[in-house]
Amino acid sequence: MVNPLESQHPSDPHAEVSRLRSELQMRDRLVQQLSQELFRLVKGNNNGAIVHQNGNETAKLQTLHQQLQEVEEQVEFYQAQIGDRDSEIVQLRQTVSELTDRARMLEQVVQELPEIYRQKFAERLEPIKEEVAALQQENRRLHAELQSVSYRLALRSRQSSGQLDLPAFQDTKGDKASLPSFGNSL
Repeated sequence: MVNPLESQHPSDPHAEVSRLRSELQMRDRLVQQLSQELFRLVKGNNNGAIVHQNGNETAKLQTLHQQLQEVEEQVEFYQAQIGDRDSEIVQLRQTVSELTDRARMLEQVVQELPEIYRQKFAERLEPIKEEVAALQQENRRLHAELQSVSYRLALRSRQSSGQLDLPAFQDTKGDKASLPSFGNSL
């Protein structure tokens, strides 16, 4: 007979429930056999009442009654244990279901993360692109203005000196090469 104080948390709840159910069926058969034996003993009396027979039969009947009571207590205990295990199994299945749903959700989030990061990066990059474009436009404007000012300065200096302002080149001997003057041809 299995000790009712066994481990309350087996490693495999399904196996434990199956074991307990088989023990319960065995106990049910024993209870049925004891009930049949009791019925046979009671039926053996012709007038339908239990008559005190010799001391040996009375002791047997008391022993059977005591065994029947013990078996009923064990059956109740195992039924309670099976009920506890069944509720634990239901709770574990619910937990597994919740964790599976959460794992799927997290997997979906992980799969979407690269796109989310791209989108956030693009959102952050947009103002920088606009600023760079504005700076480039300002740079082009300033460059055009610089060329315009340089051209106007060159025109003024030509008009004031009457000659072109050309750089002086050195030849290979170290002497300065002179360029012909165009005079006031402009």
